[in-house]
Amino acid sequence: MYNIRKVTEDLYWIGSSDRRLALFENVYPIPQGVAYNSYVLTDKKTVLFDTVDSAVAARFFENLRQILSGKPLDYMVINHMEPDHCSQIANIMREYPSVKIVCNTKTKQMIEQFFPQTYAEDTFLLIKEGDTLSTGNHELTFIFAPMVHWPEVMLTFDKTTGTLFSADAFGTFGALNGNIFADEVDFEKDYLDEARRYYTNIVGKYGQQVQMLLKKASALNIEMICPLHGFIWRQNLQFILEKYNKWSAYEPEEKGVVIAYGSIYGNTENAAEILASKLAEQGVKNIKMYDVSVTHPSYIISECFKYSDLIFAASTYNAGIFVNMENLLHDIIAHNLQNRKIFLIDNGSWAPIAGKQMRELLQGLKNCNVSENTISIKSALQENQISALEQMAKEIALP
Repeated sequence: MYNIRKVTEDLYWIGSSDRRLALFENVYPIPQGVAYNSYVLTDKKTVLFDTVDSAVAARFFENLRQILSGKPLDYMVINHMEPDHCSQIANIMREYPSVKIVCNTKTKQMIEQFFPQTYAEDTFLLIKEGDTLSTGNHELTFIFAPMVHWPEVMLTFDKTTGTLFSADAFGTFGALNGNIFADEVDFEKDYLDEARRYYTNIVGKYGQQVQMLLKKASALNIEMICPLHGFIWRQNLQFILEKYNKWSAYEPEEKGVVIAYGSIYGNTENAAEILASKLAEQGVKNIKMYDVSVTHPSYIISECFKYSDLIFAASTYNAGIFVNMENLLHDIIAHNLQNRKIFLIDNGSWAPIAGKQMRELLQGLKNCNVSENTISIKSALQENQISALEQMAKEIALP
C-alpha cells in the first residue's frame, strides 16, 4: 500500500525511509536510519522532483502510481545526481517513456554515465541558471549550487508557492517516523545534532559555496524548504537558515570545549580527564569528551563545528600519531574546519612525537590558533605537570 503525505494543495511527498542501512555513503553511521524524499506536483503538467535510493524503490513506485492514477508524467526534475536520489531515473523512463528530464548540462553528462543508453533528442530539457518552466498554475525557476555538494547540483524554486526544492541542502540524518514537517517534532531537541552531523560531514568542506547559495536564497521569497533527506521546513525557516549560515562560515555555535583523546593504556586518557576537571573548575560548562577509538569521527567532527575550543590528546604510536587520532585529524582537515582555538597533549614513553606531528597537520587549517604550548607526557602524567594542565584550562576559559 502507498504512503503519501500532502505538502500543499497539489504537492505530495512520496518518499520513504530506510532503517536497515548501517552506513550512509558506506562511511557515516546512521543508527536512526535515513529518509529519501521525492515530491510530485500535480499541476496541468505533472512534475516529479528527484527519485529515491534503490533500497526503497518499490514503495516509491507505489506512491507515484497512486498519485498519478494513470495520468502521464510530464517532467522529471533532477536536482542532484547522487545515486541515493537518482537511482530510479532509468525505471521512470521505462514506465513513463514520454517524460522529459529537466536538468543542466552537467547533470545530463552524469545521467549518461550512470545510465548509458541511447536517448532521444527530446528526452532532455536542458536549463541554465535563472531559466523558468511553467507547469500551468506554477512557475519553476532554477538556481545552480555547484559543490553543494556535487558540481551539478541545482535547486528548484516554485515562485507560485515559495517552495524551494533544495537537493541535499538542509538535510538531516534519520528516518521519518510519520512526521515529515520539522514543526511536527521538537527539532532542536531531537534532530538538530543529526542535522549538524549531516551538514558538517556531507557538505562541510564547501562552506564558501554554501555561503554563495545562501546569498542567492536571500533574494527569494521562500515559504517552504523541501530537502532530499529529513524534514520539510514550512515554519521558522530562519532557524535552519541561520544554522547553515553559521556552519558554512565556520563560526562556533557556542563557547565550549571538545576533548578528543587517543589512549592505549589509559594514561593519556587520565591527563584528558584531569584537564576536563580543571576546565570545570574554571567555570567551563560545555565540555565534550570523546575516545577516538570508540566514537566515529563524524560525531566528533560535528562537535568540532559546534564548539569554539578543541583539545587533541594522543599517544605516540609507531613513531607517529596514534592511528585513530591521525584519521580524525585528516578528516577534520578534509572538512575544512576554521576559526578555532586548538590545544595539544601528547604522550610517549621514549619518543613523544605525536604533538609535533599533530601540529604540522593542523597548521593547514585556516584561521585556527594552535597553542604553542604542547603538554608532553612521558608514560604517565607527573605531579609537576598538573600546573601545566591548570594553565591550559585557564587559557581555554578566557573569553
